[in-house]
Amino acid sequence: MKVVALFLFCIPGVAAVLPAGTEISIRVLDKIASEATPVAESPIRAVVIAPVVTDGKIALPAGPTLSGVVKDARAASENARAQIRLEFTHISMGAFHANISAVVSGLENARETIDEKGMITGVDASQTYGGRLNEGIAKLQNNDRFAGLAGLIQGAKQVLKIQDVNPNIDYDAGAEMTLKLIAPLEWGGPASGPEARLQPFPDQSALIRLVNNQPFRTVAADPPRPSDMTNLMFIGTEDELRAAFGKAGWSEAARLDAQSKLETARALIEDRGYKEGPMSVLLLDGQAPAFSLQKGNNTFSQRHHLRIFRRPGTFAGKPIWICSSTHDIGIDFSERDRTFIHKVDSRIDAERSKVVNDLLFTGLVKSLALVDRPEVPQSVSNATGDTLQTDGRMAVLLF
Repeated sequence: MKVVALFLFCIPGVAAVLPAGTEISIRVLDKIASEATPVAESPIRAVVIAPVVTDGKIALPAGPTLSGVVKDARAASENARAQIRLEFTHISMGAFHANISAVVSGLENARETIDEKGMITGVDASQTYGGRLNEGIAKLQNNDRFAGLAGLIQGAKQVLKIQDVNPNIDYDAGAEMTLKLIAPLEWGGPASGPEARLQPFPDQSALIRLVNNQPFRTVAADPPRPSDMTNLMFIGTEDELRAAFGKAGWSEAARLDAQSKLETARALIEDRGYKEGPMSVLLLDGQAPAFSLQKGNNTFSQRHHLRIFRRPGTFAGKPIWICSSTHDIGIDFSERDRTFIHKVDSRIDAERSKVVNDLLFTGLVKSLALVDRPEVPQSVSNATGDTLQTDGRMAVLLF
């Protein structure tokens, strides 16, 4: 067993040429709204939030800022879906400035679609749950026998404060996306980002023992079934964890109760996000999470989410926490459980990297390691039947 370097510990690169097609993870710094009255080519800003690694070296660090313009913005209408396109033209870090030619190629936890030219297209409101509900009410209203039922449903909709779907494209500042270079980028700026400030972990032998003594599976509470795998360890106070996740844009999940279930239903019907959406209860060694966090955008069906469990003892004089993290990528109906469930991306190592990158970018992480766990299986199924695939290792962050 050993402590190994995460890809984030890659050797800093030197001046590099990133070829066309290279993908870059960004966080936009301005609100985006298709329905706003657009000034011709309104400015837009973003920041690179994860390093681009080539051949074991950092070709582009996290931290550069990007600027560009909003193009082709169009509000939704009765006959057309909303559209918007972002085009980035400049990148800088410190004293280095360069031109860049890049378009958005992927949307994080968004309901919209995007084509190969970076055109973001909004939803068809008539095809959402809310649109179909309104269509059903209209059909009932046009039938004398069922007009009363239509009135009851419409009344219930008003009592529950269910709004019509907003089909426009609205992203708050902080929305995350993937850029794709459409021309090579010559990067001659700083060769390292937040990872340059990391320090070696104290007592690595003790860290290996600590990690491999931790449970690696959570269990669903009702009915009890093996579920998500633990894949992260945090060493720090609760205040330090909450400060880091807050700075990274994560929100605490609401308790699973009648009110949060109602708000979840509203979010699904209205086809919108719910940043405090509840999570099902998973246990670790019989204990519920100390707290649960998530990061979404404008749809409840997709979100990054994790559960954090307090563990006995301390390391380096600080509390120990274990985390299971997964990425919800859709909503499905479970015939087995007779309810709607989230579908999970099977590549949980990618979600582990997402969490690490987010926290590292805050500048609040002191040390970072990836520890082998030889006894952990590399493929299992969670409580709802999704496959989880992993290399079995655990990322450890010391705050």
